[in-house]
Amino acid sequence: MNIDFPPTSTGIYNNAGSSRQLVNYMEHEDMKRIEHGLPAEGFFNLTDDNIYKSEVIQRIDGNIGQLMKTDAKFYAIHVSPSAKELAQMGKTEQEQSEAMKRYIREVFIPEYAKNFNKGLDANDILFYGKIHFERERSEKASFMHCHLVVSRKDQSNKKKISPVTNHRNTKKGAIQGGFDRKNLFQQAELGFDKLFGYQRDLQETFVYCNTMKNGSISEELAIQEREIKEELQQPIGKSESQQISESTNQSVGFDGAGALLSIFPSGENADIENEQQIRKPKKKKKQRKIS
Repeated sequence: MNIDFPPTSTGIYNNAGSSRQLVNYMEHEDMKRIEHGLPAEGFFNLTDDNIYKSEVIQRIDGNIGQLMKTDAKFYAIHVSPSAKELAQMGKTEQEQSEAMKRYIREVFIPEYAKNFNKGLDANDILFYGKIHFERERSEKASFMHCHLVVSRKDQSNKKKISPVTNHRNTKKGAIQGGFDRKNLFQQAELGFDKLFGYQRDLQETFVYCNTMKNGSISEELAIQEREIKEELQQPIGKSESQQISESTNQSVGFDGAGALLSIFPSGENADIENEQQIRKPKKKKKQRKIS
């Protein structure tokens, strides 16, 4: 599961003012789906579906007590499953959409709230989500994903909560609590696997990907050793090995007579064929009997 927090900018993710621009963007896919006769879902939160855009903007923009003009008022979050994860979530768009909303409500938002270390739970988080079914073809992630807009303040409009702070569970000073994004990624991953009964390969885990990208040499070696051990504990069965053998034969052109010819360039094929013809023993001519 890929989870990211887009950096604030002067574009749609500019969070110092109204959320209107971001919310409008979150709804941009709807008209295209309606034109093609496809259903377009509204926004959702922890308890309700099909929420109107006007309510989203009003609630997010109104929950800014004691924030300065230049302070962040909200944050955007992207939640994108891999193709394998998406397949586990359902076969149809409707099944996958319902599964995504369930995941956001039962796993992601509770873990998000807990990660601030301020005694918050899912009911304290003011957020709205929107399912998107399309994605730029150049991106490797699967098509369906979820956009979230989350208020900088909790539901009571009293506590400031920021998922991009550099503080990690601090207990002294003006800022207490914090947010550990790595911990969120790991817990959200574990929650997904438990919720959908997903058997995650080591190479798919956040720990593996983060270690291979940002870890020290010793950490990389340790996780590679673990990877090798796990591979050795999964022997190939007879039927699977037969399939591998058959696919290997097909890939190099094993087709009975002249089996190896397809792995050579066409010029070499001709040479081999000529050589085979030369080596063929000539038939002996029958001698005429003289009467």
